[in-house]
Amino acid sequence: MTLQNTNNTQFDQDHLPRHIAIIMDGNGRWAKSRGLPRITGHAEGINSVREITRVAGEIGIMHLTLYTFSQENWSRPATEVSALMKLLLKTIRKEVENLNENNVRLTTIGNVSDLPDGARKEIEEGIELTKHNSGLNLNLALSYGGRQELIAAIIQIGKKLKDGSLKPEDVDESLVASMLYTSDIPDPDLLIRTGGEYRVSNFLLWQIAYTEMVVTQNYWPEFRENDLLEAIKIYQDRDRRFGKVSGQVA
Repeated sequence: MTLQNTNNTQFDQDHLPRHIAIIMDGNGRWAKSRGLPRITGHAEGINSVREITRVAGEIGIMHLTLYTFSQENWSRPATEVSALMKLLLKTIRKEVENLNENNVRLTTIGNVSDLPDGARKEIEEGIELTKHNSGLNLNLALSYGGRQELIAAIIQIGKKLKDGSLKPEDVDESLVASMLYTSDIPDPDLLIRTGGEYRVSNFLLWQIAYTEMVVTQNYWPEFRENDLLEAIKIYQDRDRRFGKVSGQVA
């Protein structure tokens, strides 16, 4: 089935990406371009999170992973980190009931234990409240780093090798994938980065090996429904070969 949005972007409802991951970049630059404090850009970005989550759920996306706060973000000025944590706490507290009403399941990846107690508690309660929902899985990457995730997986494998519960010849791609934060969800089909930068910023390094990437010049606070649907259309126009030739995939 072909659907069309208000911007006349047509996409195939029957061939949606199962999993969309987004690097939500440009909040600070959006604010700076308007002479506003950086935190204002982050606050405005919440409106994009709300709309993109709604649209993704409505069109039938199964998983939406948002790069919310990276391991490296802890090195930002203390005042900004504190403001971001307060914004996270306020947002989760405000939005979780709406997520639950719309059958959205909230999950996280990363070292959530690094977060301040208040924010961590709200997130844990949100996860518990929505755990039985069967719609969109909204997956927040919090205190997340792709290299750190791989190191944690390597440590787990090393322990199993040491205690004899695992043999070296047992180590393969499926085993490594089972040790990652995302072990229970498929790898992203589509990675969107807003803000015009062409890098992956330590995000889902293992999982995006064959992910289609779309970079938009729009800053995250400007990214809305039409932008998401346009990115999906670009994804659907791609020829995904996974190392093969087109005839083999067809």
